[in-house]
Amino acid sequence: MGNTFGQLFRVTTFGESHGGGVGAVIDGCPPLVEINEAEIQKELDRRRPGQSKITTQRQEEDRCEILSGVFEGKSLGTPIAILVRNKDARPEDYAQLAKTFRPSHADFSYEAKYGIRNWQGGGRASARETIGRVAAGAVARKVLRRFSAKIEIIAYVIQIGEVAAKIDKSKVRMKDVEANIVRCPDRVMAEEMISLIENTRADGDSLGGVIECVARGVPAGLGEPVFDKLEADLAKAMLSLPATKGFEIGSGFAATRMRGSEHNDAFEMRGGRVRTSTNFSGGIQGGISNGEEIYFRVAFKPTATIARAQKTVTAGRAETKVAAKGRHDPCVLPRAVPMVEAMASLVLCDHALRQRAVESTRK
Repeated sequence: MGNTFGQLFRVTTFGESHGGGVGAVIDGCPPLVEINEAEIQKELDRRRPGQSKITTQRQEEDRCEILSGVFEGKSLGTPIAILVRNKDARPEDYAQLAKTFRPSHADFSYEAKYGIRNWQGGGRASARETIGRVAAGAVARKVLRRFSAKIEIIAYVIQIGEVAAKIDKSKVRMKDVEANIVRCPDRVMAEEMISLIENTRADGDSLGGVIECVARGVPAGLGEPVFDKLEADLAKAMLSLPATKGFEIGSGFAATRMRGSEHNDAFEMRGGRVRTSTNFSGGIQGGISNGEEIYFRVAFKPTATIARAQKTVTAGRAETKVAAKGRHDPCVLPRAVPMVEAMASLVLCDHALRQRAVESTRK
């Protein structure tokens, strides 16, 4: 049913926005990996609602509970179940939507597919589903550190609406990302982004933007051609996130305006390693990592649920108008940063385990 992601490191998420809780079951985590709730909680706190004035004001602590698969602080090699209980659900805020489809939301398409939908907060289509992904991503990072201590995955906001920042992806650090509530390392542009979000919310509207992610220290050799190319799995991972509308890696669409003589990444020897003088490939060639920085960008659309009245139809096929009530993000990007990092971690962890299997046959 599309609720499971990965081949060897498999993650199944569960739960709805206004149900009893949400979470994930992780299967394939190697044994003896040190795992504790505090490390998972740190990532969930970056994703949780109510964390700043520019996010939804739903007040959820999002406290995680490890139900299985961990004993005395270490993974057992058996399925790890992580649960976060919903505390501040207000289904009454959505009563008007029981028979009305919100424009550009999943209301109509879910009902068209299943013949039934949970209209309370969007149910399974809610971004609250990503709690399980972020929790699983925290575990994936711990596994990746065992594979290579040099691997580092950092995402950040580079654009909100028309306000765009220029970031040196090779120098940005996590502390720079977390220095402001919009999670943009450029402090000057971050203030402009915050002001834009506040003004747009006051108008009852919403904004989209772009998140960039860089993965450093990824060794050469990760990726499974032909259909499981590393960038193909990254694209699937990112476009499976709520509100995503675009993905590009390396030079992306800009490559269409270049010639091969400009775009080709020439090989050279540096520090005793095969390196490339440029990195238009974004760290992946032929679907396999080449040891350079992997970097990509993800486009997020404006939040579909807005306070302005919009044309729509009811489940009975009558035309009407709807203006959303409740608590919603005017821009999803600040909270989506840890989601992007989590999905990148899941992909790299899965491919690291797959590469370990390949390498074991070469010895």
